[in-house]
Amino acid sequence: MKKALVSAAALACALPSFFGVANVSAEEKVTLDFAAIETAYGTKLWPEIIEAYKQVNPNVDIKLTMEKELEDAITPRLQSGDYPDVVLLAQSRKKALPETLIKDKALADLTDVLDMKVPGEDKTVKEKLLPGFTDSTSTNPYNDGKTYLMPMFYSPTGLFYNKALFKAKGWEVPKTWDQMWKLAEEAKKENIALFTYPTAGYLDTFFSSVIYSAGGAELFNKAMNYDPEVWSGADLTKVFETLGELAKNTEATTVANANKDGFTKNQQAVLDNKALFMPNGSWVVDEMKDAPRADGFEWGMAAVPTLKEGGKQYAYTFLEHIWIPKEAKQQKAAKEFIAFLYSDKAAEIFAKHGAVQPVKGLISKLPAEKQVFYKVYDEGVLPG
Repeated sequence: MKKALVSAAALACALPSFFGVANVSAEEKVTLDFAAIETAYGTKLWPEIIEAYKQVNPNVDIKLTMEKELEDAITPRLQSGDYPDVVLLAQSRKKALPETLIKDKALADLTDVLDMKVPGEDKTVKEKLLPGFTDSTSTNPYNDGKTYLMPMFYSPTGLFYNKALFKAKGWEVPKTWDQMWKLAEEAKKENIALFTYPTAGYLDTFFSSVIYSAGGAELFNKAMNYDPEVWSGADLTKVFETLGELAKNTEATTVANANKDGFTKNQQAVLDNKALFMPNGSWVVDEMKDAPRADGFEWGMAAVPTLKEGGKQYAYTFLEHIWIPKEAKQQKAAKEFIAFLYSDKAAEIFAKHGAVQPVKGLISKLPAEKQVFYKVYDEGVLPG
């Protein structure tokens, strides 16, 4: 890392007039221990972020640990009481380190970060975030209204379809399941199935969105905690009835191909206009980039329909999380650093490396081919 050419004292005096913020006084020198997983975003992203943060907070030195198998690097440290101050590591990984710490109640409460001013800006973190991204069990694991994991990067999922086909047929993308069943009848006349799916695993996120649409975060959280009254109640009964009807309208070869060897055949059904919709994520575009397709094919992505007219629509998002161990020594400085990660400057660096944050106004800065997927949350759809 290049050393700053200007003294810390000079920066401390000069920067507040430019950035309107001074998080750490000249007397407070802090070393922040930051552990981040190395992903497809590459190895240059975090050094650039750290350099940018020095411009706002020159009295904080950040020691970076970056590994592809981050759990192997930091678990021995956690076990010996040597805690990183900040960790970027998502849930739903095989080694389930964040889940273990959640179970042990070993994460710091980050709720106050939402009300912190973003260093270098006038807005709070909460004002920068898209709605709904700190309302799920992945960020608020105890269902107590408190946030323990901050949403860092996200990849939207939804119902992928051919926009060109809908334009040619004059069809509207359904917002309710009643509209979906009417569309199924129209598509059947054209020998097109309503639905397919790559593998059964893709139904997990889809199922989550249907539950959210039936009763929001409260219903989903109770369902995920296996509340027996919820699972036998009217809302989930309606969810299962909906899934049963969808099964009747699923493309005939889907089940046979729903495996690691045949899943692209199910995805190909959408490209060939043999099925209208499939649950998938934004990665499918690259996954199928060399596949043949119907003339004029154009990717579209829709939220899962709601169960009632005027209800809220949801589209499940895969999140990467950043969090602080409860026993970390530099929690104040760690929270200030996390707040900076939602700044316009940080978002610009992240986007350059292909990492997209759930931050308002960011979608318009993405490449056009990505905007169609990410803008779903700018249109009132909630993550879930």
